[in-house]
Amino acid sequence: MAISNAKLRELYEQMLLIRVFETAAEREYKAARIGGYCHLSSGQEAATVGATYALDAEDLLVTGYRCHGFALARGVPPEAVMAELFGRSGGCAHGRGGSMHLLDVAVGYYGGWGIVAGQLPIATGLALGLVRQKRQQCVLCELGDGAVNMGAWHESLNLAAVWRLPVVFLVMNNEYGMGTSVERASAVTDLHRRAAAFGLPAERVDGDDLLAVIEAASTLLSGARNDRQAAVLELVTYRYRGHSVADPGLAYRTSEEIAEHVKHDPLNRVRALLSETGVGDDELDAIALEVDQSVATAIAASLASPPPPVSELARGMYAPGSAAQFARMLAGAPFGERELVFAGGLGE
Repeated sequence: MAISNAKLRELYEQMLLIRVFETAAEREYKAARIGGYCHLSSGQEAATVGATYALDAEDLLVTGYRCHGFALARGVPPEAVMAELFGRSGGCAHGRGGSMHLLDVAVGYYGGWGIVAGQLPIATGLALGLVRQKRQQCVLCELGDGAVNMGAWHESLNLAAVWRLPVVFLVMNNEYGMGTSVERASAVTDLHRRAAAFGLPAERVDGDDLLAVIEAASTLLSGARNDRQAAVLELVTYRYRGHSVADPGLAYRTSEEIAEHVKHDPLNRVRALLSETGVGDDELDAIALEVDQSVATAIAASLASPPPPVSELARGMYAPGSAAQFARMLAGAPFGERELVFAGGLGE
């Protein structure tokens, strides 16, 4: 696929930012500055950046919980992503979401969802909304290989096919669902073939080949956007770290297996492409220095940002004016009692 040298350089910088950011996030997590869960995407940068690059500015993005890279690739500032991991007010979800629940509606990023396959019905609903509003946009819904074995996968693909919804389901096949290999969990290991059950087009490409990812994602997203053709795109990639930072990742795979995949590091592949087009090592090293400084600045800004006040933690949970709706769910409703009284005691 043809792409300008300047654009390739920009995408390489995004990929490098994700790699350095994830390394820093792991360090900060182990220093107890990040709480909760933390899932890294080191090794999946080409798949993440390539698929996100294929989106138009008005398109919508929905992902699972391994979402730091997608937020960065979609344009959420590193400071806002890191502050969210730190649980600070300067985070993109104001410190109330954390690592698994990043989002930034301003750039069309609708999360960051912590339940396996829970994002699929949401993405399908967003696509239905676009159709009803007669908007020529599409939704990219990212999920892991483990999510294709959930009921929400079948329900969402079926509705997307029946109603001709503009959504592309992006399967990030990194070969393991938590600690279980695809071969042990899926009867059909070519996961994109499952789309045939719903009559949807599907493609499987090398997720570590940036240009191949861009080409495949652009084609399928264009079909969704212009023809309301739902589709499945499977990107075969690999995560260098464990399922989460708490997982060393060596109980179910060998260090030799990981080393073999590192030989095909997507960052090195793009760096080689840039070198072939005349970009020198000095310029590439300068990019690395800029990225390092950007991540260091993000950490400093996060430490300086205050945590959200407890009084604000429930803000946004209910829409303005919805008090009457929820009043009927209070104790004693709909009869108006403020307390529940059991005549004669609970035993009678």
